[in-house]
Amino acid sequence: MKTFSNFASPFEVILEFEKQLAHYTGAPYAVSVDHCTHAIELCMRVDQVEACEFPAFTYLSVPMLMHKLGIKYNLQDKKWNPSYQFEGTRIWDCARHLEENMYQSGSLQCLSFNRQKPLEIGIGGAILTDDKNLYNRLSKMRYDGRDIFKHSPWVNQKEFEVGYHYYMRPEEALIGLNKLEQRDFVEQKSEYYDYPDCRTISIRDV
Repeated sequence: MKTFSNFASPFEVILEFEKQLAHYTGAPYAVSVDHCTHAIELCMRVDQVEACEFPAFTYLSVPMLMHKLGIKYNLQDKKWNPSYQFEGTRIWDCARHLEENMYQSGSLQCLSFNRQKPLEIGIGGAILTDDKNLYNRLSKMRYDGRDIFKHSPWVNQKEFEVGYHYYMRPEEALIGLNKLEQRDFVEQKSEYYDYPDCRTISIRDV
């Protein structure tokens, strides 16, 4: 089992977790974040999504995210297994899906590592992609615009694109890395679970 003493810096733990996750899922690149909803948000932002459709039976943070971003959406009366696509986009909600070589070329697949998820590390998520330029951009976006590949410490960086405080902590990355390497998780294909019909939920601004 690896500990922080196996790495030169906390950033290396995160990067190694991403490397192993990408290898397991068959994706060229993986970008870790703090939540799956934030993974979906970053994907929606980079692709400048204006409208989409998705199943009504999903977690309430998804329609709330659409309200936050001003995205027009339709809720579909259909079940999903083990994940679903935001139709009209290349983005997938794979919060309850994790298996070897699951990555689909050209897609952005968003994972969750929260409780009751296949790789349960307490909190966290990730984006799978095969686009290197997008990988580099998302890596900066999730960490306040910081470029961890070029600037350490971050105060040496003088130019930033707008970013978000959505990064995965090294502590969770280390748990995830050890679970991945030891195959200490349930490879899971889960149906739409017991989520409510979001068409019955009213969302208002405050």
